[in-house]
Amino acid sequence: MNYRRIRELTQEHGALMIYDEVMTGFRVALGCAQSIYAQQIKGFAPDLTVLGKVIGGGMPMAAFGGRRAIMEKLSPLGPVYQAGTLSGNPIATACGLKTLELISQPGFHADLHLKTGHLMQGLKAEADAADVPFSIDWQGGLFGFYLLPELPSTYHAVMKTDGALFNKFYHGMLERGHYFAPALYEAGFVSSAHTEEDIARTVDAAREVFKTL
Repeated sequence: MNYRRIRELTQEHGALMIYDEVMTGFRVALGCAQSIYAQQIKGFAPDLTVLGKVIGGGMPMAAFGGRRAIMEKLSPLGPVYQAGTLSGNPIATACGLKTLELISQPGFHADLHLKTGHLMQGLKAEADAADVPFSIDWQGGLFGFYLLPELPSTYHAVMKTDGALFNKFYHGMLERGHYFAPALYEAGFVSSAHTEEDIARTVDAAREVFKTL
């Protein structure tokens, strides 16, 4: 991600840099994805951050926040009105607070990252053994894979993924009781509730499927 160029463009056009953490929020780190980027890029700081139902522990809830100068534009301090049917819902808020308590335990995200890595590396090893092009990426509990020999870094590279091959993989895994997202470019998630036994069974099933591709 070329943060500096994005920041230059937003400043040039008087636009805000809004960081969408709906998918990555709390899944990759307690400080979300932006905390990881902040370690890599000096001065990294979006103007606004958007979070989805993850802040409600999966319950219907969402929020956004950012720099004081921007947030003070909102009513009642400023002229911008914002409201939502489920804003501040007490049940969703309670679920979100409990979730934050649980994921704040020491080592939570490190263990989750390791577990996700076991799944991804296991799938990669079985794909390589079956001579199936397969590239992987993961952070925390979030993962993605492509039926390509190398991990793509551009839109055009991503579009070279073999859709028909993915469909065979998806249905083969589903027939064996392992449900991946049915979309070719969808992200996947490992939960803290998944066990190493769950991951081993998934890799075993993938070994059978890769042999058929």
